[in-house]
Amino acid sequence: MNSEQLFEKAKEYTPGGVHSPVRSFKGLHTTPRFMKKANGAFITDEEDKEYIDFCMSFGPLILGHKNQAVLEKAKEAMENGWSFGAAEKYSLELAQYIVDRIDHIEKVRFMNSGTEAVMTAIRLARGATGKNKILKFNGCYHGHMDQMLIKAGSGLAGEAEASSKGVTPSTAEDTLVCELGDLEEVKNIFKNHSDIAAIFIEPLPANNGLLPQSLEYLKGLRQICDEHNALLVFDEVISGFRTSFGGMAQDTGITPDIVTYGKVIGGGFPVGAVAGKKEVMDLLAPVGGVYQAGTLSANPVAMVAGLATLKQLDDNFYANLKKNTDSIVGIFNEWFAQSEFSDYKIVQQASLFWMVPGGAPSNASQIPANLLERFNRLFEVLLNKGIYLSPNGYEIGFVSAAHNESVQEELKQRLWS
Repeated sequence: MNSEQLFEKAKEYTPGGVHSPVRSFKGLHTTPRFMKKANGAFITDEEDKEYIDFCMSFGPLILGHKNQAVLEKAKEAMENGWSFGAAEKYSLELAQYIVDRIDHIEKVRFMNSGTEAVMTAIRLARGATGKNKILKFNGCYHGHMDQMLIKAGSGLAGEAEASSKGVTPSTAEDTLVCELGDLEEVKNIFKNHSDIAAIFIEPLPANNGLLPQSLEYLKGLRQICDEHNALLVFDEVISGFRTSFGGMAQDTGITPDIVTYGKVIGGGFPVGAVAGKKEVMDLLAPVGGVYQAGTLSANPVAMVAGLATLKQLDDNFYANLKKNTDSIVGIFNEWFAQSEFSDYKIVQQASLFWMVPGGAPSNASQIPANLLERFNRLFEVLLNKGIYLSPNGYEIGFVSAAHNESVQEELKQRLWS
């Protein structure tokens, strides 16, 4: 069956025919492509059409698809068994590798997704402070648990309402929301609420467009948390191990109390993690009273794949990755200037990029209202040229080590074909 036939059949058995909403191509005038294989910088659909992939599974595949070192280690681990439900050395090796190389981390707890990591971090922050509310920002995504499916209310700063059906009003009341970049607004919210356990922020907001924040602003959040006995939580599910080995915490020199990880940490296998200083992390059971558990947490195959990935991420790796990204962004910019998309700009940081018409927004309220309408046309033009982006205008693009000079030359040929 081709992709269109598979999609129609999938809708009979699965809500919307997909297992994550963005995969449905909602709003696009084309059928989701059902992929059957991938290698390096390329992904191939059921009709055997090959695409240069800039979605890269939404970020985990920093080495590219089917990296041989990761593949070999995962196969080796599977020979020993793929789930023990018991203590094993593989998670120890990955945890030690991370702790030995990131100064602001002393202990790590592995789980299965970034969403699960954030959920645990919320409970941990509340347990550490004895407070109930958390503060988040418009334009930052922290997974699909109830406490984070919250948007700003229409009234005063800090008021919030659910952004999904099924989230209770009482849950929404415990999550405060404000705009990115406005430090005075954060200060005012803390003045009006004495029960804030933590500020949650993507230090590089990258799931509602790419919205880099100033160092001054991020340092201001750290200071506010210190003044009010609240924790600063960096959600580095996307930026962790992506902008550098130590992520945005390393890049900014700011020490968060808790960091959440996902994506790159598992090398494409399902891994999430909560990390931080001992005094906070040791509040987790079985040492402390904050409960967290999971049947498949620290799955041995995923632990081995994660370690095999991280061992390839040295300074030279990041320098080459940035070089690849700069080149690819330059190629797209040159094509934009000669195409119907001449008003498009690319926001870039490290190996992350976002195509957006107009300027470079710094918060969600500045994103063009017609973004999706404009992006849908761009996506379909590029898809027909064999170039695969994340299928939503708010999602960003990812470059991997596999997007080398030969792929860059192929990109040029496809763009101008």
